Amino acid sequence: MIRRFHDAKTRRDSSVTVWGTGTPRREFLHVDDLADAVLYLLQNYNDEPIVNVGWGEDLTIRELAETVMSAIGYSGALTFDHSKPDGTPRKLLDVSRLHSLGWRPRISLRAGIEGTYAWFKDHAADARL
Repeated sequence: MIRRFHDAKTRRDSSVTVWGTGTPRREFLHVDDLADAVLYLLQNYNDEPIVNVGWGEDLTIRELAETVMSAIGYSGALTFDHSKPDGTPRKLLDVSRLHSLGWRPRISLRAGIEGTYAWFKDHAADARL
C-alpha cells in the first residue's frame, strides 16, 4: 500500500483504488515489536500455553489506507473497488496472555508507516522490482 500511494503521489494521480469495501478489520504489528516480543518471551516465558503476539487492536482497511495516505502526503481521492473481495471480516488476536506477562508493543501504526516510508524512499522508491 505504501508503494501504491507513493507512486500515485509521484505521478500526481487523482485517486488510488483499494480492493473491497474498506470495512474488513485487520491488526498490524511492526516487525521490530515482533522481534522484541519473541526475545521477551524467550527470556521470560517457559510454559506450555500458546502466546499470541500482536497489537491487540484492529482498524478498518479504510482507516489503514487513510493513515498511509496521510503519512505519505498523498492528497488525491481514495476509492474502493467493491467488485473485489474483502476477505475475512476481522483478524484480531487475543493478546491478553502476552499483556499479563508484561509485554506491550511500542511502535504505533503511524510511526511504523512513517519509518517504513522513509526507508522505502531511501532504498526502494526508484527500484524497478
